[in-house]
Amino acid sequence: MSLPTILVADDDRSIRTVLSQALGRGGYQVRATAQASTLWQWIEEGEGDLVITDVVMPDENGLDLIPRIRRIRPDLRVVVMSAQSTLMTAVKATQRGAFEYLPKPFDLKEVLAVVARALATPATPVQPLAAPAPDEQMSLIGRSVVMQDIYRIIARLTTSDLTVMIGGESGTGKELVARALHEYGRRRTGPFVAINMAAIPRNLIESELFGHERGAFTGAATRVAGRFEQAAGGTLFLDEIGDMPPEAQTRLLRVLQDGEFTTVGGTAPIRANVRIIAATHRDLRQAIRAGTFREDLYYRLNVVPMRLPPLRERVEDIPLLARHFLNENADEGGVVRLLDDDAVARLQAYRWPGNVRELENLMRRIIALHPQENIGADIIDAELVEAGNMAAQGEGEAAGLTETLAEAVERHLRRFLSSGQDGIPMSDIYDKVIAEVERPLITMTLAATRGNQIRAAAMLGLNRNTLRKKIRDLDIPVVRGGS
Repeated sequence: MSLPTILVADDDRSIRTVLSQALGRGGYQVRATAQASTLWQWIEEGEGDLVITDVVMPDENGLDLIPRIRRIRPDLRVVVMSAQSTLMTAVKATQRGAFEYLPKPFDLKEVLAVVARALATPATPVQPLAAPAPDEQMSLIGRSVVMQDIYRIIARLTTSDLTVMIGGESGTGKELVARALHEYGRRRTGPFVAINMAAIPRNLIESELFGHERGAFTGAATRVAGRFEQAAGGTLFLDEIGDMPPEAQTRLLRVLQDGEFTTVGGTAPIRANVRIIAATHRDLRQAIRAGTFREDLYYRLNVVPMRLPPLRERVEDIPLLARHFLNENADEGGVVRLLDDDAVARLQAYRWPGNVRELENLMRRIIALHPQENIGADIIDAELVEAGNMAAQGEGEAAGLTETLAEAVERHLRRFLSSGQDGIPMSDIYDKVIAEVERPLITMTLAATRGNQIRAAAMLGLNRNTLRKKIRDLDIPVVRGGS
């Protein structure tokens, strides 16, 4: 029996070499090329059992090959890899029929796992969307490992109407994710309707959700359509679902079970033609134990759980986010602002209790109050102190002094393992956890030494070459300018 053949296309020779060696050791035959045209020729000739292709190549975009491959060889799996690492890349790869999307730099263990899974998975037809995915990039920014996982989950969900539960702290971007699921999904031509459960008086929630008939209650002078009717054919985003009162929970559960509802004061059933996306910053399992949230409703909503990481878990994305918010000012006709290396280091060392929203507000405040083009660490420090954030951070750190590092690690690992990362695949846990510890340790040590890698290596007790390799493997931005 012959070994499976993997066709690799990438214009980077080092990528081709690494993949060829790793796949060869994994028991596969490999044919590698730098040209999309050569890859296409092999495919037309019936070569290969699996394709791994880059997106950007000299003669053609790898994403454009996928529909053509699906037409002539629908059983041939395609794995897309890209250094662009954006949500749009992941969405386009998935919607054009790719089996998997791998951002660069990739982990060779993950590549081998994806190849094995692809070869073992029966082929299924890809259902084209009614309209192509929009080309604009939604405001989800980040190239960290945790954000790449989020992108891939979003991309997979764009081809279904499954109910999604988004968890995460305030300010992490839950509504942005909900909008991305809608804008890139099958219901994109329908409305996106959002309702915040925490912002509506308890006695009005049922009317807001389901509408009411004329005379249903005092002041109901006309019939009013609720959010379920307004979102017909589209997506209904139930934000802060953990704040929904018990009586409204019961009615929502009935809608999810029966697929229809009645208005307040009405008798005629109305079909609920919506996709439900819910979000909360609360621990709903704890709310269930406390008796404030229905367990049966939780399982109805928690079909696909997603956890958005707090900003402190993706510090490598902070420079990208900060520059994005500053560039928005330039796009609106303002002065182009630049962050120096020390300012970036300050931003990455801060804990961000308000997450991305807090970072955006800080950048907007700096734009409004500081006319200079170059933003230094002194401005960052002054604004954080002025807002009271540094004081709050200090209080939190002081309160945590009684907890040892080992206790803190144990607490986070227990939560990680018990929650299953809320839908993020649980594989290669050891490497992922070590990377999560190493990345902030090395990043903050480099910030403390102002980018001096010799001093950082001495502080860490590492060989300088070992430190350089870890910086490269973990994709840590190097802050230069130290002595």
